[in-house]
Amino acid sequence: MSTAQLFALTPGEPAGIGPDLCLLLARTVQPHPLVAIASRELLSERAVELGLHIELLSASPGNWPSLPAPAGSLYVWDTPLQATVQPGQLDAVNAAYVLQTLTRAGQGCLDGDFAGMITAPVHKGVINEAGIAFSGHTEFLAELTHTEQVVMMLATRGLRVALVTTHLPLKDVAAAITAERLTQVARILHADLVEKFGIAQPRILVCGLNPHAGEGGHLGREEIEVIEPTLELLRGEGLNLIGPLPADTLFTPKHLDHCDAVLAMYHDQGLPVLKYKGFGAAVNVTLGLPIIRTSVDHGTALDLAGSGQIDSGSLQVALETAYMMASSRS
Repeated sequence: MSTAQLFALTPGEPAGIGPDLCLLLARTVQPHPLVAIASRELLSERAVELGLHIELLSASPGNWPSLPAPAGSLYVWDTPLQATVQPGQLDAVNAAYVLQTLTRAGQGCLDGDFAGMITAPVHKGVINEAGIAFSGHTEFLAELTHTEQVVMMLATRGLRVALVTTHLPLKDVAAAITAERLTQVARILHADLVEKFGIAQPRILVCGLNPHAGEGGHLGREEIEVIEPTLELLRGEGLNLIGPLPADTLFTPKHLDHCDAVLAMYHDQGLPVLKYKGFGAAVNVTLGLPIIRTSVDHGTALDLAGSGQIDSGSLQVALETAYMMASSRS
């Protein structure tokens, strides 16, 4: 088989619901071979706690599967833990294990072993407690792949929202929206919609920063001084950018029915709408990387680990999105 059909799955924080999600996923057949990069012991113990009978099949470099695992089974590239895991109880000792799973998946994508990687949630705090500087999957994979600029995009059925700025205090957002940053983000969004989503001429709606998109300068001048001139230059490069539009009316069917993505200026401008529309069935996509990476739209849910009271819908959407992106890319 072509290795372009093989995907990597990382379960994230071992004390969270990531291992549970992997096991729940294994109950049905996936359309492509999928390898969980995880501790075999961890998955075996969690399966017992969940009352699931999942056969764990071995996979490793040189021994990759050529077909999807049968229902009730999961391919595992065994990655040993540093300490025994209790569901819901964080242990900084296992931080190195979490990063090893991500490194194996990311490097495997770079090497061509995997067509893409799908990630379950990690716990940033416990990794930092281990003395490892870590701000998230996105930054870790950007460094691993030597990528200078990446873009965060969340998607659910019928809506994609990318962000110019991500995790910044609101008071710092306006200063961070520079012509250079907006140009980089818009170019990456356009390029990946073409290359990884197979959209020949993507139509992107752009939010204004201020209420009513500044209302002609009466409610802020960022649209006039930064956003509008930058969008006009990018249109000259062939990007189809509509806006800046008032964010309160942009997210309505009149506009969304005729666009491929929305570019929001800051985190809480675009993501509340998307999560209202598709929470539990949304996916986080990192744009700008030379590899395909998708993730669930939720956290580690430590209190639910081992309980069986979880929904694997977001992971399934993350998988479907990765499959689609790989197909478009090839």
